[in-house]
Amino acid sequence: MKKNALILLLLVAAVSLLAWSILLHPERCPFPLPEGRGERIPVLVRAGMNARQAAEEFVNAGVLDEGEGAALARWMARFSIDRNLRPGLYRVRRGFPWEVARQMRGCEPEVFSVTLVPGTDVFSVRSTIAGAPLTEEGLEQLLSDDTLFPEKMRPLLPSTAEGRIAFILPETYRLSFPDNKELFSAAAALWWRRIGATLAKDPLDSDYLHKLAIVASLVEREGFEDEERPRIAGVIANRLKKEMPLQVDATVVYAWKRSGRLISRVLFKDLEIDSPYNTYRNSGLPPDPICIPSEPSWRAALAPETHDYLYYVAKADGSHLFAETYSGHQKNINKARAK
Repeated sequence: MKKNALILLLLVAAVSLLAWSILLHPERCPFPLPEGRGERIPVLVRAGMNARQAAEEFVNAGVLDEGEGAALARWMARFSIDRNLRPGLYRVRRGFPWEVARQMRGCEPEVFSVTLVPGTDVFSVRSTIAGAPLTEEGLEQLLSDDTLFPEKMRPLLPSTAEGRIAFILPETYRLSFPDNKELFSAAAALWWRRIGATLAKDPLDSDYLHKLAIVASLVEREGFEDEERPRIAGVIANRLKKEMPLQVDATVVYAWKRSGRLISRVLFKDLEIDSPYNTYRNSGLPPDPICIPSEPSWRAALAPETHDYLYYVAKADGSHLFAETYSGHQKNINKARAK
């Protein structure tokens, strides 16, 4: 009798071990394992969620019954999904927690790509970011949310949306969902990693950083070739030292855009606009950045080229001719137009 009980116990243990092995390594199973039942149900796992939080999303979506979230989290740990939980949209069928975990391990979550374009201003970005276009008030509210920026950045940020728009880095972002908060949070974090955290000035000064952001935005809109950006930043630095008006055409374009008029080419009559952003009529920097600067423009603002140039003019191909004197600038204008 004892011998039969022992054999039965060993048999149960062997079957359990085999079942466990198949669950962990389904490729070893000689027959197909169940993959859930019914239609696939979309479940969103957002960036930053841990296994337990993600498991509750599967319960909320109806993939699992109430109370089965903890079991799914345990199966995610057994399948090592919890160590590298990928955000995105999962489409899975209803099933037992182990079935759902197996589906998660075997499927590629859907992600959404959103591109922040360098040089986009605070007005244009409302229609290009994730999800539905934002109103002016919606963008203001979004950029005013300190929680979307890394904690160390928050004391350094300007208070206005126009000021803060420079502190998100243009890039293509892969989001778990087309969500503006997730986009801005990712873009601000990338700016901090690539720009903010590398600044040598310690402690960082918010006024200094704000001025850098303005210069970087001017360089972004004026320069089309990365190798010229430090030279353009040098011209801006030289003019500021001499207290000369910057006379940056891009600021005039922006000033008119703020007033509701779009211009693509600055004419002499356009220079009369009464705006603090008109750098032909006002000395010094404009009040806030005029666009989202790229990383090369930030690098140029941080390390402007040392030279004596005070003027530049664009050629037909987008590159520039530089001059130290006004007479030299006039000659460059004639050269640029002759081409």
